[in-house]
Amino acid sequence: MAIDPLQALQAANRPGVPVAVATAGTLLIAGATGALGQELLHRLVGSHRFAHARVLSREPIRDGMRGVESCLSPGLPIAQWPLTSADTAVIAFDPPRMYHDRERALWVPQPSDLPELSRWLRKCGVQTLAIVQPHDQGKLPEALKRGLASLDEQAVVANGFDRVILVRSARKPLNAKFANPAERLAAWMLSIVRFMVPSSEQPVRASKVAELVDVALRIAPPGVHVAAPEMVWEAAQCQMQAVAERWLR
Repeated sequence: MAIDPLQALQAANRPGVPVAVATAGTLLIAGATGALGQELLHRLVGSHRFAHARVLSREPIRDGMRGVESCLSPGLPIAQWPLTSADTAVIAFDPPRMYHDRERALWVPQPSDLPELSRWLRKCGVQTLAIVQPHDQGKLPEALKRGLASLDEQAVVANGFDRVILVRSARKPLNAKFANPAERLAAWMLSIVRFMVPSSEQPVRASKVAELVDVALRIAPPGVHVAAPEMVWEAAQCQMQAVAERWLR
């Protein structure tokens, strides 16, 4: 039976009817570990906006998610890695959870890898780069929250990506190890400072950070876009789309 084009258009415009999203090339994730990396992987791959998705791994692994394949990063300097192909890349700095067998096989980027890794990604054809850069809450100077905070970040931008999205997400204080009771006492006395950190600089759930990155990848125009910790926190509290549009547009 022939389908009336008018009926098809009316059905597509009805509320609740899902709209197909065009695929946008290949996605490559560096640092698909920890709670944040896994949230990014599941959200970005689950959206089906990318025709292919790859994750950087240290050793061969059996791909467990449909549509996701591993991209082996050999034990060589990044500059000597063989090139692959990708259009969009996400770098997440989140340590692996060692009780997850799969995460032990994935490659974990370090902050010092950022300049060389970004150059390699650009040679692979990446045009859009998103970086989730956690920082210790309350310790980032005000002048650097909304701009490039280091020479490494400036080097990333200088590589010529069409879009660079940098999300500054506050992280929880790390569990420090102390050699003697005096160090523990000093740390306890200084810990009161964390209660002075504004709520807008408190850490947000990994799922909310991943959602913000997903929205930014969809709507960000060309250029460099930096999300300050306060903006990340605000986006997690209310309508994510509206806050992201105000930030990006």
